[in-house]
Amino acid sequence: MNKLLKLSAASLLVFTGFSVNADTLSDVKAKGSLSCGVSTGTPGFSNPDSNGNWSGMDVDVCRAIAAATLGDDRKVKYVPLSAKERFIALQSGEIDVLSRNTTWTHTRDTSLGLNFAGVNYYDGQGFMVKKALGVNSVKDLDGASFCIQAGTTTELNLADYFRSNNMKFKAVTYDTSAQTKGGFEAGRCDALTSDVSQLAGLRSTLKDPSSAVVLGDVISKEPLGPVVRQGDDNWFNIVKWSLNAMIEAEELGITSRTIDRTSTSPGVQRLQGKIGKLNEHLGLNKDWARNIIAQVGNYGESFERNIGMSTPIALPRGVNQLWIKGGILYSPAFR
Repeated sequence: MNKLLKLSAASLLVFTGFSVNADTLSDVKAKGSLSCGVSTGTPGFSNPDSNGNWSGMDVDVCRAIAAATLGDDRKVKYVPLSAKERFIALQSGEIDVLSRNTTWTHTRDTSLGLNFAGVNYYDGQGFMVKKALGVNSVKDLDGASFCIQAGTTTELNLADYFRSNNMKFKAVTYDTSAQTKGGFEAGRCDALTSDVSQLAGLRSTLKDPSSAVVLGDVISKEPLGPVVRQGDDNWFNIVKWSLNAMIEAEELGITSRTIDRTSTSPGVQRLQGKIGKLNEHLGLNKDWARNIIAQVGNYGESFERNIGMSTPIALPRGVNQLWIKGGILYSPAFR
């Protein structure tokens, strides 16, 4: 861990000297592609298929940024990163944006030279156990062993929770999410702990998904979203408002199929690029938001095709529902 912190600090020093004149948008246009940091494989969020094609909620954020800046959501270079590698890769400039089920915390936001550009999924830490264990609550796991991905907030949350409840535990750490699943299936731990969404995704890929259950306990707040380097406010704004465009489109009832329909709504017309000058403040073309919605879809479309109830992951919208439907999700005003 000390070695990792030294590497991170060294990378940050390099980054700090580089950031003063940073112009990520120009770099992306010059390359003709967006370098987007994703996970090494998290079903529903960033996961490659057998042909190397990536999909997921986090992947859709990458696609949205590419559609906004390059006019083509396919112009993305996906860079798989472990939890330990992700911040160093962003600090050093290896990637343009990190979209990798990453929790927004005070320390990460204030000490790493990074900015969180929003939340694309509100989550919380939970627990998955084998049904045969007969456990109904995390309170039944005093003295248990837990498979955990190293370099995540999961480790700290688990320690805090067990200490607060005068309970003991043993951590069995792995570098990747797939490894934690392997350890769990092999019986190297009593339970696997991670974000509830990730547990649902991992459970769907078990040899026998019905053999495991995700407990109802949630012990933390895990707002997940895209991250950029500090020092480039325009790029920060582009990433932030690309995500917001997907959320705003759902609230306005615009989908990938209806974005080009004639509308008298000023809100719809602004997203279509027909009125206003919002694009000028970002240094983008008038059709930047239209491209996002046409090529990637609105937030609801992304949710339903990647992790919704019709998928093997089968997650309800919950708090990730729009604010007008009882959730906490909304975009600042497009005006």
